[in-house]
Amino acid sequence: MRILLWHVHGSWTTSFVQGGHDYLVPVLPDRGPDGLGRARSWTWPGSVAEVTPTQLADEPPDLVVLQRPHELDLVQRWIGLRAGPDLPAIYLEHNTPVADVPLTRHAMAERTEIPVVHVTHLNALLWDCGTAPSTVIEHGVVDPGLRYTGELPRAAVVTNDPVRRMRYVGADLLPRFTPSTPLDVFGMRVDRLPQALHVDVDRLRPYEDLDQERMHTEIARRRAYLHTTRWTSLGLSLIEAMHLGLPVVVLATTEAARAVPPSAGVLSADVGELVHGLQALVTDHDRARAAGLAARAAALDRYGLKRFLDDWDRLLEQVAR
Repeated sequence: MRILLWHVHGSWTTSFVQGGHDYLVPVLPDRGPDGLGRARSWTWPGSVAEVTPTQLADEPPDLVVLQRPHELDLVQRWIGLRAGPDLPAIYLEHNTPVADVPLTRHAMAERTEIPVVHVTHLNALLWDCGTAPSTVIEHGVVDPGLRYTGELPRAAVVTNDPVRRMRYVGADLLPRFTPSTPLDVFGMRVDRLPQALHVDVDRLRPYEDLDQERMHTEIARRRAYLHTTRWTSLGLSLIEAMHLGLPVVVLATTEAARAVPPSAGVLSADVGELVHGLQALVTDHDRARAAGLAARAAALDRYGLKRFLDDWDRLLEQVAR
């Protein structure tokens, strides 16, 4: 099957394109949000091809996976077909609603010909999709392997755009941890974080421009993983850290309670408990290693790649009929 999708969410797409289909990713001269093309920070297989709007018009795909409302218009302008009535379509919802929860109306509500796929059960619960068909396909992750060494008595944090998304990702909570545990912060646009939080720059060490492979290796050298996100569907960086074998210290919000068993580290809405729990893991390497193995086992069980791809294949075949 030839599947059209935009490069919107690199980590999620990395898992999706591991399937047995041909994946068409739009590319534009400016490589902006609507034409980013193939990933540069993730490893994608050869079955992912960059296509221009002209190429799509000449040879339409078999199905489109939409991820943003305006992609409906892009499909019609570029291909001359309506997503849903003319071209089989699925709408993938990555995010939790950001306003009027739990009354938020989904952009695809009442589009009965386009099923909405949520990445977590919480998302499906919170979004009002009206009469649009709605289902859940939980995340799956390409297993990076057990890489944990924990050789550095520090904690890793992965966050993107933490200054702009301050309270969403819980970046404002990081100064609560730095007096007792050194933090290394990985991710996009983290360079202004120390200044924004007025904390010791030596204890917040931003890492930029790392591809996923190098970042995984670096994270696995840290003693534990800290996840302070207040409001998201489920951070894939958390699931990846668990796959790597890191013990995790996680704010008990959104879908985290489903993803993180007690044996994997510390899960609480009490930030004080998280501060003390992180410190305990960082100072006790044996305890941290045992919790990391439990985290990896839980992640492989619930967020394995095969289950993820099988779930998607069933839906793709159903919609493409």
